Amino acid sequence: MFVVVFRNRKRAAIDGAAYSADAARMEELARAQPGFVSFKSYAADDGEVIALSEWADADAARAWGSHPDHARVQARGRAEYYQDYTLYTCENPRTHSFERPGA
Repeated sequence: MFVVVFRNRKRAAIDGAAYSADAARMEELARAQPGFVSFKSYAADDGEVIALSEWADADAARAWGSHPDHARVQARGRAEYYQDYTLYTCENPRTHSFERPGA
């Protein structure tokens, strides 16, 4: 498994409708990519957003990162949407889990 964590803050005055449309389209495209496992996004009260995606392997994640439509929206994000962001990646993360019986 390959994990990508995209931690970001948006600029104060962005076109919210355009951002939402781009985000929805990117999620739709990502889910269709070979090796896609999952995607979730979380927003904190202070405006920071964490987007977490899981991929079968590093090659699948890299292929998504260089997808032509994704690359265009990434450039738009840097130009118009994001104040700042950090991208973290990890191959074969150490995993611990718990599941309550009967849940």
